[in-house]
Amino acid sequence: MIFNLYFAPVQGHTDAAYRHFHSLVYGGEQIYFTPFIRLEKNDLRPRDLKDLNSELNKNTHLIPQIIFREAIELDELVNKMKENGEKEIDLNMGCPFPLQTGHGRGAATILNTDLAHHLVKTIESNPEITFSVKMRLGMVNPDEWKTLLPYLNEVKLSHLTLHPRVAKQQYGGEVNLEAFGEFLQESKNPVVYNGDLKYPSDLTAISEKFPQISGLMAARGILGRPSLFNEWREGQEWSREKRIDKMLEFHRLLFNHYSSILCGDSQIISKIQPFWEYAEEEIGRKAWKAIKKASNISKYQTAVAMI
Repeated sequence: MIFNLYFAPVQGHTDAAYRHFHSLVYGGEQIYFTPFIRLEKNDLRPRDLKDLNSELNKNTHLIPQIIFREAIELDELVNKMKENGEKEIDLNMGCPFPLQTGHGRGAATILNTDLAHHLVKTIESNPEITFSVKMRLGMVNPDEWKTLLPYLNEVKLSHLTLHPRVAKQQYGGEVNLEAFGEFLQESKNPVVYNGDLKYPSDLTAISEKFPQISGLMAARGILGRPSLFNEWREGQEWSREKRIDKMLEFHRLLFNHYSSILCGDSQIISKIQPFWEYAEEEIGRKAWKAIKKASNISKYQTAVAMI
């Protein structure tokens, strides 16, 4: 079985520029996803299409991720991805945020059997597209996946990613490894593990506990420690000095890019500050707090220099 590493998308963080420079600095072996693409007033949001079609994506293996709440929305998004020339599509059935689940999207689709039935037809009627699915155990009950999985077992997916929490947990509380193990046994498609992968040792622990998985997916772990996959591939943790040197190189390239396309301190600051949001442990609380407080480029650069 092919084993892949996947960089999950995070809204407001992993745009085309971030993905491009991450791949440039750390290598492009991992597979990237766009932040979820959805319909707005029955059409694609221009910013989503701009990100998907950016020239900066040329050095990455990028899969568009779509989010939907009903059959008509699913089919419209699939058709628009096909019109855009896409050959792979990831179906987001796991987003836990109330802004999406409250409208029936993301993890709220897990118990929607009408949608699941139609999803099977959509996948079967588009054999030229390689589909994957990202999901959670459920909205509230960790057994809710048992409603959706039989439908997904009817079709061929490149992989099925499971984050073993329920949506109401969002990213708090413990991951349910017992439920993940049961899911892994029941799935007829390759399964990818996602959730709480912060250190190389976490990736090792999961891959050893579940040797049948076909891959690992991380997001916040990579945002906080961009070298995470590199270290695991190499079989040893990098020194903090090496990690920070690479992270600052990555930051410099991204900062220079944003500075070249944005105008004024406030625009640049608002775009680059999220780079450090999950990196408090890596860079130290003093520098992290100073970066968050920086109100202009001069103060921001002084704060980054503290690292």
